[in-house]
Amino acid sequence: MGNRRGVNKAKKAEGLLKHPPLTDSHYTDMVSILQSWPEPVVRVQSVSDSGINSIPECYVKPVYDRPYAHDLRSTEANIPVIDPANIDTSNPTLRQTTLNLISDACCQWGFFQVINHGVSHHLMAATRNIWREFFHLPLDVKQEYANSPATYEGYDSRLGVEKGAKLDWSDYFFLHCHPTSVRNERKWAAQPASCRKMVAEYNDEVMKLCRQLMKVFSLNLGLEEDYLQNAFGGDEISASLRVNFYPNCPQPDKYLTLGISPHSDPGGITILLPDDHVYGLQVRKDDAWVTVKPIPNAFIVNLADQLQVLLCIFVYELTHICLYMIFICFVLWLRN
Repeated sequence: MGNRRGVNKAKKAEGLLKHPPLTDSHYTDMVSILQSWPEPVVRVQSVSDSGINSIPECYVKPVYDRPYAHDLRSTEANIPVIDPANIDTSNPTLRQTTLNLISDACCQWGFFQVINHGVSHHLMAATRNIWREFFHLPLDVKQEYANSPATYEGYDSRLGVEKGAKLDWSDYFFLHCHPTSVRNERKWAAQPASCRKMVAEYNDEVMKLCRQLMKVFSLNLGLEEDYLQNAFGGDEISASLRVNFYPNCPQPDKYLTLGISPHSDPGGITILLPDDHVYGLQVRKDDAWVTVKPIPNAFIVNLADQLQVLLCIFVYELTHICLYMIFICFVLWLRN
């Protein structure tokens, strides 16, 4: 990165950051009048477990939204893999090479996988397992945490309040993790018994990774390394957790439905912890969908809308299949 380019990028970034992004409170104000869903919500897991042989019509996507095999890029393609541990190396060449790799991944894909990220592999596996246990609890236990469109915090199966909308084939649990002042642990799952403790520990560890990535993004914009972290709230930066649960589908070979419809994330960074055994994420690149192949014990990093603007990336290039007015979101995928 040349000095002139770095200075220009820094000026642009500073100008954009004079207008802070919408916060959780703004979002809550916008939807506070919506205290309930427009129609009864049926859990997808319950539908799947009922023994049906075909997908109910409310989950069948319009033809133009369905995934097709001919629209998929070669299975050899995959998003970049980055080792962020090299950011703190004493070798300046290796450090700059890593910064460049991340910059290229952001500009060309908007997604990359991180290895050697510092988060315990045991903690990652335990977090997956504890949430899988939650989704296999009796429905009446899970219903104690049912959410509303006022905050989306809690257990549910739909986003959006449009009546008669086509629904996604997934259930989820959404909650606010950071800062601690916004936590409402009454909405955090108390079963399994260690769930709340696990969520807090997982949040703390992944936030460390996010701070490291924010440092990299700042440097690649020609800014001081703590600039973005401070601009978006410093120690009070907003973060949430969403756990997506994808029940078995009765017609997987028909390409009729999606776990989550195509979208871009309106936050800053999304850190995804996938199921190692499921190729469940597709990223749109060069007019084709690329199926991401997760590396065991790696996180998938998605540059969301707010940072896309700062890093001069076109939003339509980063659409993916899988609404938050938050800066960081942790997403965890689970299969039945």
